[in-house]
Amino acid sequence: MHPVVNIEDPVGKVVGKRRLPDRLIASSQETEANRQWAATAFYPRIKKGVYRFKSHEEADQWLMDHSIRKPGN
Repeated sequence: MHPVVNIEDPVGKVVGKRRLPDRLIASSQETEANRQWAATAFYPRIKKGVYRFKSHEEADQWLMDHSIRKPGN
């Protein structure tokens, strides 16, 4: 029985060597600006997990209570 692939033929193409174009790579300046923005920007710091509520209103109220800055923080 003959092999399906001829082992002596050279490989036609290589998979996995693709590089991102320069315009898609963030510069160090952009990376630093993004890090500073994330450090100063306000967003609710709520622990990950599954939260169960009896109603949408209860869930909305809980989210409002946890997303508003407390005085003194």
